[in-house]
Amino acid sequence: MKNIILPIRFGVVISAALIAYFLFLALFGWHTNPAFSLFNGVITAFGIYTAIKYYKLSQGDQFDYSKGFTTGIVTGFVATLIFTIFFLLYATEINENFLDELLTVFKGEYNVHIGLVAFGVALMGFATTVALTLTCMQYFKKSNNLYQKD
Repeated sequence: MKNIILPIRFGVVISAALIAYFLFLALFGWHTNPAFSLFNGVITAFGIYTAIKYYKLSQGDQFDYSKGFTTGIVTGFVATLIFTIFFLLYATEINENFLDELLTVFKGEYNVHIGLVAFGVALMGFATTVALTLTCMQYFKKSNNLYQKD
């Protein structure tokens, strides 16, 4: 139980940062520009890195790759689920024209269901989580390289 609290806590913090960033962009009408979503990866990467770092510090010599990887995956998945729920609420309750505004950026008339868009948001979040966790774990894994002095 103690091991799951850390990634959940960091997942909630990451999702709060993602939501705050999204709402900040919405203030200026930039939330429909997909280029700004690249910074979501920076926010998520920093959160996953920090969660794994704290987990490694708490485990000391007991830290291994699979537990660190699990920490990163759970952290990112929690953040993705919370942000996807927020995205659904925003697109259906707060700004009902959001999807129309978002899709006009792509210069076309689309009839897309909100469930499909939410699935896409979740899928992108999960894929980002896996890629970033694998990237972060390269830094934290134990090296098997042997260094010899000549």
